[in-house]
Amino acid sequence: MADTLVPDFPMPRAARCPFDLPPALRELQQQAPLVKVRQWDGSESWLVTRHADQRALLGDPRVSADPDRPGYPTKASPGAGEGKLSFIMMDDPEHARLRRMVTAPFAVKRVEALRPAVQRIVDGLIDDLLAGPNPADLVEAFALPIPSLVICELLGVPYADHAFFQDHTKTMVHRDATPEQRGQASREVAAYLAGLIGERVTRPQEDLLSGIAGRVTAGELTHQQATEMALLLLIAGHETTANMIALGTLALLQHPDQLALLRETDDPRFIAGAVEELLRYLHITHLGRRRAVTEDIEIGGQVVKAGEGLIMVNEIGNRDPEVFADPDRLDLTRDARRHVAFGFGVHQCLGQPLARMELQVVYGTLYRRIPTLRPAGALEDVPFKHDAFIYGVHELPVAW
Repeated sequence: MADTLVPDFPMPRAARCPFDLPPALRELQQQAPLVKVRQWDGSESWLVTRHADQRALLGDPRVSADPDRPGYPTKASPGAGEGKLSFIMMDDPEHARLRRMVTAPFAVKRVEALRPAVQRIVDGLIDDLLAGPNPADLVEAFALPIPSLVICELLGVPYADHAFFQDHTKTMVHRDATPEQRGQASREVAAYLAGLIGERVTRPQEDLLSGIAGRVTAGELTHQQATEMALLLLIAGHETTANMIALGTLALLQHPDQLALLRETDDPRFIAGAVEELLRYLHITHLGRRRAVTEDIEIGGQVVKAGEGLIMVNEIGNRDPEVFADPDRLDLTRDARRHVAFGFGVHQCLGQPLARMELQVVYGTLYRRIPTLRPAGALEDVPFKHDAFIYGVHELPVAW
């Protein structure tokens, strides 16, 4: 096993295709199923390089998501913070108890009932885009408003306040922000959400915040727990999907043959498959899923001992040639449903049905309604988010 220094942020760089797997990760994947890596603080953990092993470990109850466990890999830069983000950094049974409280609104049937409303939002934003300046920034005019409108409607957060929480979220996920800046931004958004939850305790409405507030009234959640849960849902519900919309559009514009396949069909099965392939091909989180081992586990011919850490990076699992033939090629006809973009096991993404539906509506509508959509500049001029924990583009100038 190599004693390898993993880059703090193994993100795409402008010197090569921004969608490629970083060469260092490909080299590690070719070495062994598990490779011992050294982090910024000198601590060591196991990098899990194979798709099958990632899924097996993410579903293993001997693997803990609790950052307070011995051996849990620290974040990839000093001061990144290790606080628990509601239930996603907890283990069962507390993880399951809290997660069940907000599962129902994200069930597939409930999400599908929202599809017509999301279609109206997408069509309305495309109307505004076509009526506005040309060229335009697709991020500001289209990619960011869609998930923000949807999650605000679902949670019951006034969309009029979207600039407030979007600006603060940018600070919270900006890798160059100081711990003090991130903490202040988090506290301000938390205070805002705590106020809304307090209002829902006395005046409930038909929204998810009211459901969370009802748990407070019933004594099942503290006000602090309710606020943390709302903060998680708000951030996860718009930041990740917005980046995926813009990054996916850019990838398609750079692969016109694949864009043509999507633009020329209204087959919902093909569109759904295309979304899965884009989720496999693109990577908007680069710190990896981090876990601590609570009992000895043998995996890939290697015994990982209790108290050791694991790092499972999406892009290395989703580019495993043993699972996806020619994995560095974008192929919308591929069956990519086994990707690990949403994780696996009990901690897999709660909001994945909503994210999938939003992306299906977007990718199935935008390019058919604006068939001449094209980049309004060179790829090397696109400002990628090398400075953020959630990868994407700051701006995406497009014309038609």
